[in-house]
Amino acid sequence: PRPLRAVAVRVADAAAAFHTSVAHGARPAFPPADLGTGFALSEVELYGDVVLRYVSFPDPDSSQNTSKVPSFLPGFEDVEESGSDSPDYGLRRLDHAVGNVPELAPVLAYIAGFMGFHEFAEFTAEDVGTAESGLNSMVLANNEETVLLPVNEPVHGTKRRSQIQTYLDHNGGAGLQHLALASDDVLRTLREMKAKSAMGGFEFLAPPPPNYYQGVRRRAGDVLTEEQIKECQELGVLVDRDDQGVLLQIFTKPIGDRPTIFLEIIQRIGCMMKDEEGREYQKGGCGGFGKGNFSELFKSIEEYEKSLEAKHTT
Repeated sequence: PRPLRAVAVRVADAAAAFHTSVAHGARPAFPPADLGTGFALSEVELYGDVVLRYVSFPDPDSSQNTSKVPSFLPGFEDVEESGSDSPDYGLRRLDHAVGNVPELAPVLAYIAGFMGFHEFAEFTAEDVGTAESGLNSMVLANNEETVLLPVNEPVHGTKRRSQIQTYLDHNGGAGLQHLALASDDVLRTLREMKAKSAMGGFEFLAPPPPNYYQGVRRRAGDVLTEEQIKECQELGVLVDRDDQGVLLQIFTKPIGDRPTIFLEIIQRIGCMMKDEEGREYQKGGCGGFGKGNFSELFKSIEEYEKSLEAKHTT
């Protein structure tokens, strides 16, 4: 069985979204279903056996609603917090969902064709690979750039098998590689997770070598304090920056018994804007997706390995 089957997005009308998508080439997976109290869902195929789930429900704060709207789905009841011991890890929403596929171009054409998404960012093996392995990636986004769907393909002909090909082999085909969970304070999130580690949790990838954070000071020292940079180093948080904002990110090891799906925890800093009503919001994809992190990280690892080799020869 696959570890994750559906990626859900909220739409104004799940039935209309389904029929419009199918009319524009989407392969139907589950027809529109009325769940009651204004809730509805439908599904179309995304890639592999992963589906895109459309969910629509009334706004509980709307003045047009005269009845109580469930905060989740019909049949579920709210549970009051049990007290101060209830953990709040600061995770607020899904930032993006990344898929791995054997061949990128037809999948991008399929998704963009029925969703109307545009290309938001592109990465090649030169951006996110090494001399031994690599991948190509494209990020698709909706018009508001609040729904982000990166898709990866393996690069062949390298010394080592691409990490994407390893995923495809162990997953039995295309599927979701990782989910990025957005935190409003990733350092606090990680501190809380470590404090509750006795309850279980995730293992994170090994942190980069210490000299990686000298590059962080150069790239983001005007946004992050020295104390924050030191804490990033202690926790193994990666830092990247584009021309608009700063990205903090950390990755877990695969959460199952195969090298397939894992989680990313991120925080985006900057890119604050105001809508027509004067409400402040953050632009989607602020700080990028870690392009600079990969190149800086690989460079730091190579320098670190060279320093170890030099010690062994002296």
